[in-house]
Amino acid sequence: MGHRIRDTRPRLALWMLVALGDVVLLLVSAGLPVLFALFSVVTVTVAGVAAWRMTRRGALAREERISGPVATPVASRRRA
Repeated sequence: MGHRIRDTRPRLALWMLVALGDVVLLLVSAGLPVLFALFSVVTVTVAGVAAWRMTRRGALAREERISGPVATPVASRRRA
């Protein structure tokens, strides 16, 4: 029996893509050019993700510096 490795990285969910598309459509319907609306939404999204990653990286570094490296036991495999 194999063990499945769980990927816990954050991902861009489908509802986020739909929400970003809705924002672009709202900006276009308000009279902004399509290219400018698309560029502005992508720019704000990239800036938000970059800011989130930078703050998260700092929190992880502080947490590691305070507690130090922690040894975690290797989980044993179950046998039938």
